[in-house]
Amino acid sequence: MSDLLLLGLIGALTLLLLLTLLAFAGYSGLLAEVAVSAGSPPIRNITVAYKFHKGSYGETGHLFTESCSISPKLRSVAVYYDNPHMVYPEKCRCAVGSILSEGEESPSPELIHLYQKFGFKVFSFPAPSHVVTATFPYTTPLSIWLATRRVHPALDAYIKERKLCAHPRLEIYQQDQIHFMCPLARQGDFYVPEVKETERKSRAPVEASDAPMDGTGADTSDTSSVSLEVGPGSREPSATTLSPGASSHGWDDADTRSEHSYSESGASGSSFEELDLEGESPLGEPRLGPEAEPLGANKWPRELSTLEKGEE
Repeated sequence: MSDLLLLGLIGALTLLLLLTLLAFAGYSGLLAEVAVSAGSPPIRNITVAYKFHKGSYGETGHLFTESCSISPKLRSVAVYYDNPHMVYPEKCRCAVGSILSEGEESPSPELIHLYQKFGFKVFSFPAPSHVVTATFPYTTPLSIWLATRRVHPALDAYIKERKLCAHPRLEIYQQDQIHFMCPLARQGDFYVPEVKETERKSRAPVEASDAPMDGTGADTSDTSSVSLEVGPGSREPSATTLSPGASSHGWDDADTRSEHSYSESGASGSSFEELDLEGESPLGEPRLGPEAEPLGANKWPRELSTLEKGEE
C-alpha cells in the first residue's frame, strides 16, 4: 500500500512539474500569435549608444548585459546586418546597445558621456516611413529564445513572398514586448560607420580588379582613383533595390560570394508602393492588415551555399 502511495505521489509531482513548465512556456509566448505586417514604424527617430560586434550573434549577450547595467531603465536595441546562415559566424556584424532618446528629445550630455566612458559610441537612426514589423511578448528570458525561433521565420516568409527590400533587422526591447523592424526606406541610414567601413574594405579589391587596363597594365579608367565608399546609401526603396530577404536572406538564389549582408543577398526587391494595401494606419499612412505567417524550426532557415552544392 505504501509503495502505491509513493508511486502516486511521484506521478502527481511529475505531472505538476510538467504543467508548471507548460504554463511558464505559455506565459513566455509559446502560444502567442505572430502577426507580421507592413506599415508605420513602432518607434520614431532614435539616438542610440552602441557597441559594434563582429562574430557569432550568440556571443552578444554580454553586450546587452553591459548596456543595461549602465542605465537599466533604457530600452535595449540590436541591429543585425548579416544573414547568419549565409555568412560565416565570425563575419556576422551587428550593433547592440541602448536607446538614449526618441523623437524630438535630445539625450543628455551626461548620459552620452556615461556610455562613452564605457566604450560605447553614439549614432542616430531615422524614422522610416514604412517598415515590415512584428511583435512578441517579452515576459521572461525564455521569451527571447522563443522569439528568435518564431518571429524570424515569419519575417523571412513575409518578406520573401512579397519580394520586399527590407533591411537591416532591428530588435527593440520595450517593457513587455519585443519589436522586430525591417526598414523599407532609408535603409542606409541604419548602417553604423563600422559596417560601412567593412563594406568599403571588402569591396576595394573587387573594384581594383574591375578597373580597365591597357597593354602596359596601367589603369585606363577616366579617373586616377577608385571610389571605395560603397557602403549602403540612404535611399528610398525602389523596384531595383537589392532585397535582403528575398532580400532578407536570398535563400533561393545561388551566390558565390562569401559574405551576404541583408542588403546584398537575394534578387531585386519591390518597394512598399507595390504592396496590396488593405487599409490606412492611424497616421493616415498605408498599412497592410496583420497576418500570421508559417513558422520554421530555425531562426534563419539553412540553405547550402554554392561551394557546398558543388562538393555534393
